[in-house]
Amino acid sequence: MARTAGEGGAVDAADRLAPLLRPVRAGNGFEEALEQILQVVRLGLVPAGGRLPAERELAERLGISRVTLREVLKVLQDQGLVEARRGRYGGTFVLPRPDGGGEDELRRRVAGVDIEDVLRFREVLEVGAAGLCAGHGLTREQARRLREALAATRDAPLADYRRRDTLLHLTLAELSGSASLTAQYAAVRATVNDLLDCIPLLVRNLEHSQRQHTALVEAVLEGDADGAREMMREHCAGTAALLRGFLA
Repeated sequence: MARTAGEGGAVDAADRLAPLLRPVRAGNGFEEALEQILQVVRLGLVPAGGRLPAERELAERLGISRVTLREVLKVLQDQGLVEARRGRYGGTFVLPRPDGGGEDELRRRVAGVDIEDVLRFREVLEVGAAGLCAGHGLTREQARRLREALAATRDAPLADYRRRDTLLHLTLAELSGSASLTAQYAAVRATVNDLLDCIPLLVRNLEHSQRQHTALVEAVLEGDADGAREMMREHCAGTAALLRGFLA
């Protein structure tokens, strides 16, 4: 039986969110934990109506006490981003954006964004991550994760494609082995997703994007660093062209 987002959405959530959920530094535990969970919500990695990982799992992943975690979740509740539900199927659930994700609101949000700067920085991080993954090679478990992330984008319904695409790219960033690169990529990807939400999903573009994803993953798994970098550069250029065309 298929599971709804509310019932099964948190079963493997902690594993899917691994690129963003990292142990925080002791001095800024509350602030850094809040930043990481905000990124998860802002990136849409847990969709509206979906459940965040259980408190115990989140606290362990972030390296904080459950008391500190509850203070973080209280802030998110006060901001109208999540709600706590009790009972057998309880937990912390992500709420829809108050604006409903309307296009006018999105355009206002990105009006002051330097699109060219965002796109250049994204390309530098993505191309670098692809080259690192291919260059140092992946373990069997890492290769499995990458293949599964690719398969999830291939099988995604149109409405869920962008979230799964984000997870694939975040997985590549994490597998690069650089926590700093992963954190920087998560931040810039949130802005890229805001930009992408302002333009339509084009089926032809998604089909082309999937072919690029497949070629990229194959290059990484074959240890072809030059090929992986070139395919990622081409992939980023395609997205950049769409965004410039619709928004510049």
